[in-house]
Amino acid sequence: MKDLRKNYTKGQLLEAEIPSSPYELFNSWFQDSLAADSIVEANAMVLSTSVDDRLDSRVVLLKDVREEEFVFYTNYESNKGKQLGLNAQCTLLFPWIGLERQVIIRGFAQKVSKKESEDYFFSRPKSSQIGAWASSQSSKIKSREDLENQLAAFEEKFSKEELIKPPHWGGFAVVPSEIEFWQGRPNRLHDRILYSQSLGKWETTRLQP
Repeated sequence: MKDLRKNYTKGQLLEAEIPSSPYELFNSWFQDSLAADSIVEANAMVLSTSVDDRLDSRVVLLKDVREEEFVFYTNYESNKGKQLGLNAQCTLLFPWIGLERQVIIRGFAQKVSKKESEDYFFSRPKSSQIGAWASSQSSKIKSREDLENQLAAFEEKFSKEELIKPPHWGGFAVVPSEIEFWQGRPNRLHDRILYSQSLGKWETTRLQP
């Protein structure tokens, strides 16, 4: 492992070429990632949360991005849901390694409206909707068989009843205070541009690699 080396040569990130809005740059990089064969899921991001000096990270999927918000959906009673309920501060990391890029978003998570959660919930395949009922995410279970039995029970239930969104399932919108863009460069002299909120406006700073 000590001998693993890669020289990054695929791009650059210069102040003269970046937009004033980090969302514009994010959307441009996101489209590049969607088009890249080397990126399997461009919307996969690492969500990190922290409560009582315990830091947890896991991969979740970005489902919407708009001015001031990055949205994902989850079980509010999962570990991440409970942790965000106690400490809304979090980070999102997009590891677009195939393009020698990463984006780090630091901000605060807040629940989206019930209507927005319902709209997205009912846009999902029915199997995923029932799966949201079947899984008590992050809680212990004895076996895979027990999990499949839970799924079968809810499939039976909703074959006779109207399927609704679970009350414990919905979206979080992360409102950024900082967005950092990293572009790999030769000789480990990478480009790092930090967008920071200041008095309602975005300011940019170059960070040393």
